[in-house]
Amino acid sequence: MNIYNQITENLEERRSINEEDDFGLERSWEKLTNILSINESETISYLKNCSKEDLLLISSVFDDVSEKLQSKQFISCLRELDKKYPELQLTFFIDDAESYIQK
Repeated sequence: MNIYNQITENLEERRSINEEDDFGLERSWEKLTNILSINESETISYLKNCSKEDLLLISSVFDDVSEKLQSKQFISCLRELDKKYPELQLTFFIDDAESYIQK
């Protein structure tokens, strides 16, 4: 299964989880983090082409993905998306994700 299908499946599953199901949410976030950390270029490609709604869901794992990828290109992609969708108010999440990159 390619990364696009894996992310789509994960996000569909995530949408079905009750917001009060902490264990279910945590498991979904962990799975999504692992998927997004497999291949940096495919992840960036996916993010550049996904919907606002998907991007907003994915923003909850920006920091974990950043920690695994250790990629300035990933952060640059997020900054571009922040400009594209200012109404999502992603700056805080992106700043936090950037702090996970080791200097």
